[in-house]
Amino acid sequence: MQKIALIGSTGSIGKQVLEIVRRYPAEFSVTALVAGSDEAALAAQKAEFRPRIAYCASRGEMPEDLFDDCDTALIAAAGFSGLGYTLAAARAGKKIALANKESLVCGGALVIAAAQDGGAQIVPVDSEHSAIFQALSFDRAASFERLVLTASGGPFFGMEQGSLAAVTAADALNHPTWHMGSKITIDSATLLNKGYEVIEAHWLYNAAFDRIDAVVHPESIVHSLVYFSDGAALAQLGYPDMRVPIQLALTYPRRLPCAPQLDLVKLGALHFYPLPREKFPCFDLALSAGRAGGTAPTVLNGAAETAVKAFLEGSITFPQIAETIEDALNKISFTAADCYETLREADLLTRRAATAFIYGK
Repeated sequence: MQKIALIGSTGSIGKQVLEIVRRYPAEFSVTALVAGSDEAALAAQKAEFRPRIAYCASRGEMPEDLFDDCDTALIAAAGFSGLGYTLAAARAGKKIALANKESLVCGGALVIAAAQDGGAQIVPVDSEHSAIFQALSFDRAASFERLVLTASGGPFFGMEQGSLAAVTAADALNHPTWHMGSKITIDSATLLNKGYEVIEAHWLYNAAFDRIDAVVHPESIVHSLVYFSDGAALAQLGYPDMRVPIQLALTYPRRLPCAPQLDLVKLGALHFYPLPREKFPCFDLALSAGRAGGTAPTVLNGAAETAVKAFLEGSITFPQIAETIEDALNKISFTAADCYETLREADLLTRRAATAFIYGK
């Protein structure tokens, strides 16, 4: 039986993890549950799954023994807060099922080094990186020529750029193919999420940025592709259902029943388009931060988290998300990402600067 410490248990990914545990009680048990602030939901989960540890991150620091008796740390906490958990699990030498993008976006060098030093294994949970992992035969060190990430395009792919200032948070949260948490759904609408995934791919597969591409694929059936030196390309296909990559991260190389099989005849056709980068500048802002390295991706993320929160609250327009990020990247000096404390300081500095830019304070 695989013992799981679940970080971010009350979020979208966390709830789906627990669905899988319910479906396969002989395969999995839960040793720890960590929620952000939803104490009522955590209490219900604690009563059902009876973990050794259950706590809300909003109430205090991470327990030192959080990962002592687990086999797998599934990190599904939202935002920069997930990085500390990922580093702790890596130092403890655990298998890390990683659903928290920001761990690699902000702290990629630290996480990879900690995993190597601690003997930890990192397994991607994101559908795009799970697809690449599968195409590489579950070997993140396998050789390849090029990685191609697919993007749904979000709800505004076909909209004129001049109309974006009028869209609402409700419009942006109406994703055409995926059902996700609010932050990642907005990031998908701005294409920032795809920029994050390029940075993740850089760290997960030791890939130079010029060997990572992205295309729009509105049907969200092809989850990503890997091209090889002989001209062949391998892709992973399936209906948009996060349970599949979540479960596979826990069970690979075994595959257990999970979701309906794909009906290609019923689908009829699949479509692919170039990324509309001028209309959605967050993608290129993410790439520039990723290439700059150091604390630049932390600045990117801190500004993005602040801006998305303001957009959801109705304080800024959709295009002002990118404007907030660009202002932070232009104004804040980058330093080497030498330790977690450096990244934490950069994150706090950025949030203050982004708040001042948005609210004039």
